[in-house]
Amino acid sequence: MIGFLRKNFPATVTSETVKKFGLASNNESYVINALQFIGAIDEEGKRTEKGHDVFVLGDDDFPSAFEGLVKEAYSDLFELRGDDAWSLSKKELTSYFRSTDKTSEAIGGRQAAVFITYRALAGHEQSSDKPAPSATKSGPSVKAKPAAAKKATGAEMKTATKATEKANTNDQRRDMALTVRVEINLPANGTKETYDAIFKSIKANLIDD
Repeated sequence: MIGFLRKNFPATVTSETVKKFGLASNNESYVINALQFIGAIDEEGKRTEKGHDVFVLGDDDFPSAFEGLVKEAYSDLFELRGDDAWSLSKKELTSYFRSTDKTSEAIGGRQAAVFITYRALAGHEQSSDKPAPSATKSGPSVKAKPAAAKKATGAEMKTATKATEKANTNDQRRDMALTVRVEINLPANGTKETYDAIFKSIKANLIDD
């Protein structure tokens, strides 16, 4: 969202603006709240002067200016931890937000994730913030481990199924595993009947088959 606003920062940013960019479906309000927290827009969604001044800067000047917005928004964290706040792990950040705001682990984790995103934009991305590169192997025998199915948590559910094919070539056994992962984003405003219908369909089409 910040990338879009750096290209074109409208006078007012609302949930409809986020929808037009095709971001955060059904979670547009979280994006708006995050932008309000750093002072890029005000409580009415109007572009602030300081937010505009930072977002129009080029790539060379933007990180340091954006750092100022982050440090101001998270002043309590930086007063407590100083510049070490830039290098805190997600676990440490989650613990801080939970103890400060008396939130659940899930909410504290989301708050930590937002801060981690902001610090990367401010030029303080840590190696632990980057996704691990996928490991690849070469040779006559390659076995991919199927991902284990995960239970539904909150508004997200992932299921995994696997199919294995085996063949013998030159007296060498080759194992291949195919993982199919289905991700379902449950509507936040759905009714019990909506959820029941979704899980019934999953059982009928993915599990029973």
